[in-house]
Amino acid sequence: MRAIVQDQYGQTDVLRLRPDAPTPQLGEDDVLVRVHVAGINAADWHLMTGEPYPVRLVMGLRRPRNPILGSDFSGVVEAVGPAVTGLAIGDEVMGEVERGTLADLVAVASKHVVRKPKNLTHEQAAAVPMGALTALQAVRDTGKLQPGQSVLVNGASSGVGIYAVQIAVAMGAKVTGVCSGRNVDMVRSLGATNVVDYTQQDFVVTGERYDLIIDVISSRSIADFRKVLTDRGRYVLVGAASAGKWFGMGRQAQVVLTSPFVRQTLKPMLASRKQADLQTIVDMVEAGQLTPVIERAYPFEQAADAIKHVQAGHARGKVVIHVIPQG
Repeated sequence: MRAIVQDQYGQTDVLRLRPDAPTPQLGEDDVLVRVHVAGINAADWHLMTGEPYPVRLVMGLRRPRNPILGSDFSGVVEAVGPAVTGLAIGDEVMGEVERGTLADLVAVASKHVVRKPKNLTHEQAAAVPMGALTALQAVRDTGKLQPGQSVLVNGASSGVGIYAVQIAVAMGAKVTGVCSGRNVDMVRSLGATNVVDYTQQDFVVTGERYDLIIDVISSRSIADFRKVLTDRGRYVLVGAASAGKWFGMGRQAQVVLTSPFVRQTLKPMLASRKQADLQTIVDMVEAGQLTPVIERAYPFEQAADAIKHVQAGHARGKVVIHVIPQG
């Protein structure tokens, strides 16, 4: 099978298209999926570079144990392990794995797979899993959002932000999104009541205060965010902000160390793959509460360009890769 592989950690120049990669081994509780479209996330860059370095304790010290990059996918089941129930050959599915989706075939534990929503194409479905799961867990679980509360999403046009806005709206919140001017109309179309163009306006001095802040891009200090948080409000830091080569978790440490000494609740969060949560996302998509936003789709051979574009930090929503050529 074809696969985008890396034999060492590094920048996008370590990636190459291997035409004869081995077919993944199928475990008892696995499904073998023919990937139609793979989604790209900021996390793929960190897994490619092996930075911050503690990532390598899990992925492989000198080189990735699994050389195939990619986490999000949408495709069709080609084979099922003997212990798999509820899924069959020919089912259209979507999900998220640690690595391996930039390939013709990927073996996935059945607990990380759900049926693709009927109202989404493979391209749309591949843009959903990691971003939407992260947003759901940030807003609902860590943020503990309640109906009628006010929410600020910093980085509202990002791959996580687009879903955080929509999920908060679906939960009955009044949402303010922060993004650049070119994305204002898009964020408003997702249901945000207010949109702040950070190139023209400073949300810290607007006088608004929020019950919940979802911070996707860490563009302001913790002190600034606390100024616009209500006295008992919650601040949720999403992902591995300000990642450096060695530790890269300074922002997260600052949040954890500050929270015990203030009345506000400050928490970092990292998403986890949960089938029940992914099914919740599917249900919301089918109910019309969530819609993927895709800025660009790349052909399989240009996977390195897609990853480089996401890492630049200005992607409008999601970026996907067509493993099977479109059309």
